[in-house]
Amino acid sequence: MMPTLHLFPIIDQHLFQLLRSLNDEDWNKPTIAGPWTVKDVTAHLLDTAMRTVGMYRDQYFGEKPEGIYSYDNLVNYLNKLNSDWVSAFKRVSPLQLIDLLETTSAVQYEQYQKLDPALPSIFSVAWAGEESSTNAFHTAREYTEKFHHQLQIREALGCTEVLITKTLFLPFMDTLMQGLPHTYREVKAHEGNTVQIVVSGEAGGIWQLKKHASGWKLLDKPETILSGEITMSPSTAWKLFTKGMSIEEAQQLVEVGGDKTLALYCLQMVSVMANR
Repeated sequence: MMPTLHLFPIIDQHLFQLLRSLNDEDWNKPTIAGPWTVKDVTAHLLDTAMRTVGMYRDQYFGEKPEGIYSYDNLVNYLNKLNSDWVSAFKRVSPLQLIDLLETTSAVQYEQYQKLDPALPSIFSVAWAGEESSTNAFHTAREYTEKFHHQLQIREALGCTEVLITKTLFLPFMDTLMQGLPHTYREVKAHEGNTVQIVVSGEAGGIWQLKKHASGWKLLDKPETILSGEITMSPSTAWKLFTKGMSIEEAQQLVEVGGDKTLALYCLQMVSVMANR
């Protein structure tokens, strides 16, 4: 998995510069994040940063979740937390939001820098099927959160290009792809079957998933014999894997070769805390 922590300040600065250029109409534009506007998504980013600082710096975890017995329970709990925060922050001005987000994001980054990347994180990456994750994976997951929410804002405003670069986009996509083995866990295939997922363009990359006796695993070194292959654009990939696009919509936009059943199954992947 590619390193991401050093990229936090870069994408944060891109966001702050954008937000300070917006007018009232821009703040109220709808996004692909359900009912949330540009301002709502910004408020959610502040929520995430403040909770991080509270937990890591202050050892404060807030309200204790009750009745979390499954992944669905956890998703529902998080959705309610997110909704409550966004609703409350509708009374906060855009300028207040920016000031708070700039200050809190800097402290958030300081806290992540203090973590030993090899040690277990206080949170696992549940969408990858992990019960325990390293700090490196956790911070990479947090990078994808910052990244895809900023893309949602930029998509609404028509200015995603600054983030779709090899330096910034590829580590984001590489982290999302860590969810592939968990996504394919129940897919039946012959041992040795290999699926290739290609995200096209200069900012994209290639990932291969191989069936072993113990399950599906991402390959470090590419193989030439493939069972199935799927190719998609960066725009399709980030929206699909963060639940900003349906499987049906994505099927109209991808190119598939070989075993279509194996290749198309990757469209099921959701690399955020949400249900497909």
